[in-house]
Amino acid sequence: MKRFYAVGFALLLAFDTLNLICFKLAGTEALPVAMDIAWLLRVFSHPWIYGAVVGYIGAFVTWMSLLKHAPIGPAFAASHLEVISVMLLSWWMFSEPVTATQIAGALAIVAGIVCLAFAESREETAADAVPA
Repeated sequence: MKRFYAVGFALLLAFDTLNLICFKLAGTEALPVAMDIAWLLRVFSHPWIYGAVVGYIGAFVTWMSLLKHAPIGPAFAASHLEVISVMLLSWWMFSEPVTATQIAGALAIVAGIVCLAFAESREETAADAVPA
């Protein structure tokens, strides 16, 4: 079951990251923003928007599959790891600055996930120890 979680959350992270990075690329390619048909055609003429759609659909299907089996607390927390991956990829791909506040936030996300995972494993251990 742990392998299922690891693969599932890795897929969720990949799809969510793909979605957000592709939206960023599609938005950059579609500048300047104008709410008219020409702008919409410009948006949909770039493959990045389709990568975003694939990422969104993949993330949705993966998330629904994970929710059938994974404990909700750690699952919900781990679903926010894309904040960190997108921050790092934006720094690398788009030369966006990463501030100390963002690093502290990323560390808080990871710490929260670790705490929830340990709490969940303790609950499972305690439940297994209780005689039926």
